Amino acid sequence: MSDGPKQSEIDARIQAYHGGIFDENARLSTRSAQGPLEFQRTQALIAATVHPDTRILDIGGGAGAHAAALQAAGHAVTLVDPVPQHVTAAQAAGVTASIADARELPFPDQPFDATLMLGPLYHLADAADRALALQEAMRVTRPGGSLFAGAISRYIAFGQVFLTRERESGDSDEWIALLQDGRPSPRMRFPAGHFHTAEGLAQEIATAGFVDVTVHGVEGPAGMLLEQLSVDTDPETRAAVAHLASVASAMPGIRDFSGHLLAVGRVHG
Repeated sequence: MSDGPKQSEIDARIQAYHGGIFDENARLSTRSAQGPLEFQRTQALIAATVHPDTRILDIGGGAGAHAAALQAAGHAVTLVDPVPQHVTAAQAAGVTASIADARELPFPDQPFDATLMLGPLYHLADAADRALALQEAMRVTRPGGSLFAGAISRYIAFGQVFLTRERESGDSDEWIALLQDGRPSPRMRFPAGHFHTAEGLAQEIATAGFVDVTVHGVEGPAGMLLEQLSVDTDPETRAAVAHLASVASAMPGIRDFSGHLLAVGRVHG
C-alpha cells in the first residue's frame, strides 16, 4: 500500500488549485444547489454558538464568503489564508485578511472569541500537523471561546471515488487506505490531505484540549442530491434537504453521510 503525498506536495497543489483552477466562492453560491445549503447550515451552526459582536478569526477562510457574512452580521472578523488570490479577494470584499499558515499564526495569545477552521484540517495529511494547527487555534482563542473545525466525510469521499470511477489496477489498495486511514488517492485533483469520520474528528478536537465537542453533519444525508442539481432547483426540494440536515445534524452514523462535517468545541475556562 503506497504512502500518500507529502505535505509539501499538497501545499503546492493548494496554491495551484485554489489560486486559479477552482472558484471557492462559486462553490458556495452558484456551482450547484449543495453550495448554498453548506453555506447556510455552516452560518446557522456558528450563529447558534457565538454571541453578538464576537471577535472571530477565520483560519483558511478562502476568498472570504463566510467572513464577509459574519462581518455583515456585526462580528469583527480577521481572515488568514495561504493562497494570495484568496487574500486579495477577501480584502476586496472588505474583510481584514493576510497570508498565513494554520500551523503558524501571526497573532499573540488569546485575542479572539471564536476561531473558524473550515478548511485546514482536510488539507493537512499528517496527524501531527493537524494537532499543531489545532494548538495554534487554541492559543489565539480566549478561555471559554469557541472553535468551529470543518472536515470532509471519509465515507462520502469513498462513495464519490467508488461510484464515479472505473476500477483500475491498484484501486483496491487506495480504497482500503481511504476507508481505513482517511488517506486520499494520489490521483485526486483536489488537494486533500485527510478525510475524517465524525468520531475521528471529535477525538482530534478533544485530544487537542477543546471541551464540549459536538460534531455535526453539515448538508445532511440528502446533501449529495443537491450536488447534482442546479442552484435554481425547486425550493421545496431544497427546503426538504435542509430540514433533513437539521434534524439529523448531530446524529451518530447519519452525520457521516454529509459531505462536510463541522466540529464545535470550546476552550476550557
